[in-house]
Amino acid sequence: MTVPGQQVFTRARSVVSRIVDGRTLIVPVRGKVGELASIYSFSGTGTLIWKLLDEPRALSELIDAVEREHGVSPELAQRDVKRFLDDMLSAGLVQIEQRVAMTAIEITSTASRGLWETADSR
Repeated sequence: MTVPGQQVFTRARSVVSRIVDGRTLIVPVRGKVGELASIYSFSGTGTLIWKLLDEPRALSELIDAVEREHGVSPELAQRDVKRFLDDMLSAGLVQIEQRVAMTAIEITSTASRGLWETADSR
């Protein structure tokens, strides 16, 4: 579960990826054509993170997963995850989403508005 208001990472929509013999291969797609001159490949921690990014994930979730899976210290997991994400962001293979926190008043107001709109439409 992510903390509201924090950055959430996910795969870019403009890539195709496959795992072959434990290595992740990523091909950016531009204009419906794969850029074969820009194939990215990684394994180990990179493959674990890439699999997790199939769904939006917070940085803390990724760090915890690397720490658990590889039995490394929180500091090492954080350094490796941040480095991987920085590389993937620079290459345009990962994107950042911002989860916005809603206050209880905003949630109640939104829910009430939906209730009134439903009642008005009858």
